[in-house]
Amino acid sequence: MSKVDLKVVMLGQEFVGKTSICERFINQHFKENGGYQTTIGAVFVAKPVVSSRGKKIVLGLWDTAGSERYLAMSRIFYRGASAAIVCYDIGSQASWKKAKFWVCELRKHEEDCRIYLCGTKLDLVEERRTERQVNIDDVEPYAEGIQAKSFETSSKTGKNVDRLFQVITDDFLSKPPVVPVGPENLRLHENVPKKKCC
Repeated sequence: MSKVDLKVVMLGQEFVGKTSICERFINQHFKENGGYQTTIGAVFVAKPVVSSRGKKIVLGLWDTAGSERYLAMSRIFYRGASAAIVCYDIGSQASWKKAKFWVCELRKHEEDCRIYLCGTKLDLVEERRTERQVNIDDVEPYAEGIQAKSFETSSKTGKNVDRLFQVITDDFLSKPPVVPVGPENLRLHENVPKKKCC
């Protein structure tokens, strides 16, 4: 494998499905009934990708652990990342709150990193096996306020997973770096005191 051109890191609370997204993107595969081992630290995979205009690059993907005990370690893995996929479970308001925490962390330590908010487990909501707790109408204004893009995905069906990585690849090759967003904009649409965010 040649050198990595585009470093992407996956962040989010544990059990939101980060590893499932990686498996779907890299191998076009999904393990039923939670058949994945809990990530310890981080796992790295690389894959050649092609932009919409036909340019080939190598995308390196860091799948980080979501457990609190690996919080400090995760900062090592997102250092120098061009893009971050911040994941949350559509059926978990707590995971959405944690996603906002990761946005704050990224803006403090990696201002130029592009952020892609990724709602996971869309199939469970569509099948009504899980009640939706995070509304896309709340996510999109927040994403706009922090200059991010938002997606809802299903690793089981593959819905929007390839599209997510295609957009990340195309953005990397065709757009100028993100203009850093100040802490005041990170709190847009949130009624939280400054000290609890950035």
